[in-house]
Amino acid sequence: MHDASSPTLPPVPPEPLAPGLKQRHLTMLGLGGVIGAGLFVGSGAGISVAGPAVTVSYLIAGALAMLVMRMLGEMSAAMPASGSFSVHAERALGRWAGFSAGWLYWFMLVVVLAVEATAAAQIAHGWVPAVGQWLWVLLFMVVFTVANLTAVKNFGEFEFWFAALKVTAIVVFLVLGALAVFGLLPDTDPVGFGNLTGRGGFLPNGWDGVVAGVLSVVFAFGGLEVVTIAAAETDDPARAVGRAVRSAVVRILFFYVGSMLVIVTVLPWTAQRAGFSPYVKVLDELGVPSAGQIMNIVVFVALLSALNANLYGSSRMIFSLAERGEAPRGLLKVSGRGRGPGGGVPRRAVLASVAFGFVSVLLNLRWPDSVFLYLLNSVGAVLLFVWGLIAASQLRLRRRLERETPGGLPLRMWCFPWLTWLTLAALLAVLLLMLTDDAARTQVLWSAGATGLVLLVAVVRQARAGRSG
Repeated sequence: MHDASSPTLPPVPPEPLAPGLKQRHLTMLGLGGVIGAGLFVGSGAGISVAGPAVTVSYLIAGALAMLVMRMLGEMSAAMPASGSFSVHAERALGRWAGFSAGWLYWFMLVVVLAVEATAAAQIAHGWVPAVGQWLWVLLFMVVFTVANLTAVKNFGEFEFWFAALKVTAIVVFLVLGALAVFGLLPDTDPVGFGNLTGRGGFLPNGWDGVVAGVLSVVFAFGGLEVVTIAAAETDDPARAVGRAVRSAVVRILFFYVGSMLVIVTVLPWTAQRAGFSPYVKVLDELGVPSAGQIMNIVVFVALLSALNANLYGSSRMIFSLAERGEAPRGLLKVSGRGRGPGGGVPRRAVLASVAFGFVSVLLNLRWPDSVFLYLLNSVGAVLLFVWGLIAASQLRLRRRLERETPGGLPLRMWCFPWLTWLTLAALLAVLLLMLTDDAARTQVLWSAGATGLVLLVAVVRQARAGRSG
């Protein structure tokens, strides 16, 4: 196994997966991967603690996500692999890091996809009460398992149209909000900007409110990492990941911050409550008929889109782990003619990744009202641990990649190494702040326990490998 202190990096072996994704798939995956229930519903919690300054909270959280993605994009453009940051961590820090990053991310995704299936089932059950919540979960798991067992281009098409609907919904929302602010909607007076400074001012809860807002919204940016995983299944991974990372982060910041600015401008921040969609409240205020049902449909599609993307990302991550001997070798079998048309799908990896989703069917049957909360708490802060490993990997790999990439790096992290160190410090600060927050502490402790267990297994495996070597 490669020693992280060695001056050169071994070449990344060619991927056996079929290159069935196009640039448009990757671009929309980058845009749609993080536009989910965390934005459409979860943003209400950030507004309730930060007030109009939630826009600053989103800017801070978005900047942190943008820096992590820039680092990940730099490494992925130079070394495309279906294991993405897990492969990078192994090459930068050693087998323990690749094992830990890969398994933690896989664990997080398989739990989150079950959470998303549960949340979508709750909406569908509200529409058709005669069909039990658990039956809806079963239906979603079957449909998306079948979709991911076929050619990867089918996954790409699913995500392309799912993401297109979400992006369209946000653009329409931004346009309606801007027209309302300036009084350009029929039979309306200008809303103006009074709500930004009224009811306690722009910072009604001070900078403590902004920090609390960051803790509420930072996880909404999780999901961008799937872009670098999917890039390995394009015809030109280095070029594809560079373009997707550059475009996705800026546009997502625009959608997130723009949406929050519209919401806190059109309505007083005191009108928002955690657990209720601020988008519905704004559309109701603007007189849009059936606003609640419209947003329910958008949230429903967003959840199914995220479920689909997470199933894809988790299957490719565990496939990569198996390639490196960190997961059962039986998961390496791919369908059909390998990289030929319709082939190259890691079907056993897909089935392994969706297994917990089917287990969640039973959990929904037994505990339909509480399963969502318990599942979410179990992975609450894992994303921050993974982001920390990405930053540490980039810190170690940068100079070696510069030496060994012909023609120079296709994508470069800004102000290296200072912004990388700043990102690591910011991630540590967020974790420490979560420990001081009563609502977030449980998630950190559960996630720390899961991380500690994975690290213990990784160290034991590496020690055994050292003795046998």
